[in-house]
Amino acid sequence: MATSRTAAAPPTVRPGLRRVEQVMGTPISLDLADDLPRATLDDLADEVFGWLREVDARFSTYRADSEVSRFDRGEVLLSEASPDLRLVLERCADLWGATDGWFDAYATGAFDPSGYVKGWAAQVASDRLLAAGAANHCLNAGGDVRVRGLSPAGRPWRIGIQHPWDRTVTFLVLTGTDLAVATSGVYERGHHVLDPRRGEPARGLRSVTVVGPDLGVADAYATAAVAMGSAGVGWLGRLAGHEHAVVTDTGRCLRSPRLPTA
Repeated sequence: MATSRTAAAPPTVRPGLRRVEQVMGTPISLDLADDLPRATLDDLADEVFGWLREVDARFSTYRADSEVSRFDRGEVLLSEASPDLRLVLERCADLWGATDGWFDAYATGAFDPSGYVKGWAAQVASDRLLAAGAANHCLNAGGDVRVRGLSPAGRPWRIGIQHPWDRTVTFLVLTGTDLAVATSGVYERGHHVLDPRRGEPARGLRSVTVVGPDLGVADAYATAAVAMGSAGVGWLGRLAGHEHAVVTDTGRCLRSPRLPTA
């Protein structure tokens, strides 16, 4: 006897909010997927982008008047530094130790915490959204992505990773409900990551994506792996609590076994 099956109802699409602004020299997109009043969503987005602009004003190495530039010139003493700058200095020192010196905010000779700050700033913004009741969101800060909860369609978020030779192609799609995804590579700015031991541009790895629980740490680990060159692949494989995808300069694609691919 045949039985009938009732088709599952499609997930409810929440209207949410999507906003894109240019901050830190890159487009930053925010998707809020909670069923909250529009005014509340607008206020939350204002707070996120306000925070990111504050971080840019304080930590941009391209602005002579930023706190980090004035600190590097000796115009701001450590005792006079803002709590955020002191925190970033401490975290960069910790990451230098955790990576055996491969993540080095002084690799260029000047203090440049850019390999940590963008991911850290996005992580702080995501933490604040969660604390404010926006448990479903995606913040993409120029390729450093923090997702939580579900998309507006009620499904896990999908995160596309740009192909390292073709900006129009996605070579990998990740999916999840609580992921920090950081990518460091040479396809946007050339070989800009320095090998801190040789003082020369690092070579061997064209793109490194690290997935973990904290975006600032994932950002720094991705930068460190690029700095290591080919040896970075083995190092990434030993990182507890993190997954990775790597594309080498020769075109080899290497992935950790538990990478949350779609």
